[in-house]
Amino acid sequence: MKLPWKRAWRLAPAILLTATLTAVPTAPAAASATTVSATTVSAATTSGWNDFSCKPSAAHPRPVVLVHGTLGNSVDNWLGLAPYLVKRGYCVFSLDYGQLPGVPFFHGLGPVEDSARQLSAYVDRVLSATGAAETDLVGHSQGGMMPRHYLKFLGGAAKVNALVGLAPSNHGTTMNGFTQLLDHFPGAKELISDKTPGLADQILGSDFLRKLNEGGDTVPEVSYTVIATKYDEVVTPYGSQFLSGPGVRNVLLQDLCPLDFSEHVAIGLFDRLAFHETANALDPAHATPTTCWSLG
Repeated sequence: MKLPWKRAWRLAPAILLTATLTAVPTAPAAASATTVSATTVSAATTSGWNDFSCKPSAAHPRPVVLVHGTLGNSVDNWLGLAPYLVKRGYCVFSLDYGQLPGVPFFHGLGPVEDSARQLSAYVDRVLSATGAAETDLVGHSQGGMMPRHYLKFLGGAAKVNALVGLAPSNHGTTMNGFTQLLDHFPGAKELISDKTPGLADQILGSDFLRKLNEGGDTVPEVSYTVIATKYDEVVTPYGSQFLSGPGVRNVLLQDLCPLDFSEHVAIGLFDRLAFHETANALDPAHATPTTCWSLG
């Protein structure tokens, strides 16, 4: 059987990073969900987010919690979207989750179920500080999928109004064929599962995803928006990102603007059309059409 080496070559940086991370000894996550590092506080509060003195306005009564993706963190993943939302009057917060000991900056690698518990504790902290009854969640990649475990199994549906997923790994990924290569290397899947379970949980057909999606994609009383790009090279095929069920809106950026060429990383970092659709999802009563010229 001929192996898809060209696909593997395109994904070489991700493969090398995964190999590096699998060398890290397995141990419990070192950081608490309620701990905000001095670096995070300095970087975020100077831009107006992660300000726990912020009180939601009547126009935007729910704080927004941003949930980074795999290998992301609470600051770098949101240098574009967080200020965008703050400028529009939202109280915005972001957390680090899924940390591995000895691996700085690159988070979202621990078991997704554990990460969902970290999100639960963080949401409670945000609601307590702001006095709000509910929050809205916006997540990129794993950060758009992981909250669904919180909503479905950890009581999050009572505390969350809306979940917006930017390129979320809702039904798993083949990583453009990379995960199929793992079968040709004995022990590779087991190594990834042992050392970086957050990656293993997102592989198409994983036990975690089977449990998450069993019985339906959604829970009542929460609205869901998925924003995807057909040029996604990480969560593939891109259609696996979409959800089905009541209260779901699936958006493909190229249906709104054929000239949008954003891929997996760009949709979370700086795509202004994705940002505009996010704002629409957070405030549907004042939504405006998203077009190629939706830059504001």
